[in-house]
Amino acid sequence: MYWFTADLHLGHTNIIKYCQRPFNTVAEMNYYLLKQWNSTVKPDDTVFHIGDFCLGRINDYLSLGFQGTIIFLRGNHDKESCIVDIRVRLRGKEFLLTHRPEETSPGYPLCLVGHIHEKWKFKTMQFEKYKWDVCNVGVDVWNFKPVNIDTILSEYNKWKLNIKEVK
Repeated sequence: MYWFTADLHLGHTNIIKYCQRPFNTVAEMNYYLLKQWNSTVKPDDTVFHIGDFCLGRINDYLSLGFQGTIIFLRGNHDKESCIVDIRVRLRGKEFLLTHRPEETSPGYPLCLVGHIHEKWKFKTMQFEKYKWDVCNVGVDVWNFKPVNIDTILSEYNKWKLNIKEVK
């Protein structure tokens, strides 16, 4: 199974306040995020972490026992990952994964991003005459755990229907 997530911000005390996360301490947040991750991700799964995994060294946090194979994309707080964006093909469609929404582009059925935390789950981006849709896979909008492509697409289809009904 393939999973997607972003913006764990392990070890980042101020993220609790900035995003109004429901934790009293960074240790409590780190523990809860690990618990949520491992309740979702199995050892043979692959997780695309789309930026801002932690403050500090990734290996210090991986030693806590995050399950699955993790592919790290670079976020604005990351110092170790060198992958800026990646394209993946799932369910017969190609998706662009990159940390910042403003680094996406048209030509994909959906771009998966992080960076904006609790701001929104789906959004339509526009540049000149081009429009494309973006999904925020950050933990702040997915119950603090990774999300799989089937859930993303199901929620996306509901969002698209809702937009059409509103117009």
